[in-house]
Amino acid sequence: MPTIKVLSAGAVQSMVEALGREFERASGNTLDLNFNTAGSLRDRVKNGEAADLVILSVSIIGELAKSGLFVPGSVTDLGRTVTGVAVREGSPVPDISTPEAFKQALLKAQTVAYTDPKAGGSGGIMFAAMLDKLGIAEAINKKAVLGKRGAEVAASIAEGRAEIGATFISEVLPQPGVVVVGPLPGELHSANTYTAAIHAGSKERETALALLRALTDPSTRDRWTAAGLEPAF
Repeated sequence: MPTIKVLSAGAVQSMVEALGREFERASGNTLDLNFNTAGSLRDRVKNGEAADLVILSVSIIGELAKSGLFVPGSVTDLGRTVTGVAVREGSPVPDISTPEAFKQALLKAQTVAYTDPKAGGSGGIMFAAMLDKLGIAEAINKKAVLGKRGAEVAASIAEGRAEIGATFISEVLPQPGVVVVGPLPGELHSANTYTAAIHAGSKERETALALLRALTDPSTRDRWTAAGLEPAF
């Protein structure tokens, strides 16, 4: 049986891993799962790395599709997740009910965790832009605990290295010891859709399509929702 190589952004990792394992058992195929930030994987694909299925943010998939890197008709939205605020389990819950309240919570915190925008993560890039919009980027960057991926942000909060943090809710939920306070409030609300496409260079297009169908099986919708992702299928 062939091995199917998947390049995937971390925001959908929990579901790609869970459904991927079930696909392996049902089909007899082996999956080579590779997770990283959407930006870093975009660069790898652009630089010619071989893959069968690519799962990145909708904007990046759209960008790469213009270069003919995907099988026509294979681009499929998987799910949408929102940026949430998280704290360590058992710690005081900050007021994030309004943009101003959230701004004050960030300023009062001793340490703030989020994804390093230089690592290419969609969540980190959006959060950095939000800090600029609020006029507190300099103050927060002085006490930032940066992670290369959202999973590292969640871990830093669980381990007590950061008092408060923000990343996609789907990346917080798998981490024990962390609770989601809620999504970013009001006009600060941000979300991102993650999209899959079969690489034009794939030699296992039919198997990659079967995997894509497994990921978007309507019977899995409740599981996507429980994982912090609003299914798009």
